[in-house]
Amino acid sequence: MKAAGIALPLLALAAGPALAGAQKYEPLAASVQAALHAAVSDHRPPLSSFQTPMEAVDWLEDMSARIARRLPDRKTRLDFLRTVHYEAKRAGLDPQLVLALIQVESGFKKYAVSSAGARGYMQVMPFWVGLIGTGSDNLFHLRTNLRYGCTILKHYLEIEKGDLFRALGRYNGSLGQPGYPEAVRAAWQRQWLYDPDAKSRTTRQGQSGKP
Repeated sequence: MKAAGIALPLLALAAGPALAGAQKYEPLAASVQAALHAAVSDHRPPLSSFQTPMEAVDWLEDMSARIARRLPDRKTRLDFLRTVHYEAKRAGLDPQLVLALIQVESGFKKYAVSSAGARGYMQVMPFWVGLIGTGSDNLFHLRTNLRYGCTILKHYLEIEKGDLFRALGRYNGSLGQPGYPEAVRAAWQRQWLYDPDAKSRTTRQGQSGKP
């Protein structure tokens, strides 16, 4: 998925309050509800979502430097980034897009609660627990929150046939309004884009001592 998928002007994302909204409750077909329930209820042990150990080192090192100010504890930061990468890839999403969404939704605050009651990093509305989860699901738990958030965003992308602008609007409860999709896209392009090929070239050049 590429940022160019949203045909919007690139806007600077000014520092300020997170733009947390609220997904709207919409009745789901039984088959869709069952599929989403299966997606959030999969308790298989997570495997590495990176293709190689070097890819993991490069991505985690790069993203860790970008997020250190917001999550100063290194262990917490790396656990967070590994979980974002795993849950995003599991759902078929770009991990950098998910980081941008988290930045805009909650400002990377684990226990954020919006005025509408949305919770956690990805600001998931509690009604989703009753709709597709189990009563014991804790939306402030790192993996649970990211599992729900990524599953919901993927669901909205499928509803909107890949239209990220509209999917983000649904996610935020502001369908048709440009502010939220533009803010996520701006964060994605300005702060979270990642080129693994460029990173690999830089690593190889540093090892060889050649420019």
